[in-house]
Amino acid sequence: MLVAAGVLGIIGGLAGIVGSFFALTVGGLGATFGAEGAEAVVGLGWVALVFALGGTVGGGLAFARPRPAAWLMLASAVGGTVCISMGYVVAAPLLLVASILAFLVKKVPGQTAE
Repeated sequence: MLVAAGVLGIIGGLAGIVGSFFALTVGGLGATFGAEGAEAVVGLGWVALVFALGGTVGGGLAFARPRPAAWLMLASAVGGTVCISMGYVVAAPLLLVASILAFLVKKVPGQTAE
């Protein structure tokens, strides 16, 4: 379960990065054509990028410290969804499943990753 949590977290984080770039692109195009509220979309796209990077870090951290990694991936899933909802539609479920798997890992001190 530890490997699955790490791999899903990394893939989910990368999908979140793609989704945030999508939101940044849409917001930039909206600002170019003078759409109302486009600046907010750009701002939320940047915040979602930070959450996606946090999810990627959480996926990598899952191998060494699964419990903090689970919290990081959970925060990334929720925060990214709040920021750019449909842009995070692929990343959020992956990060959510990865965080659940990381929470379920029973790591004994001195045990190596399986």
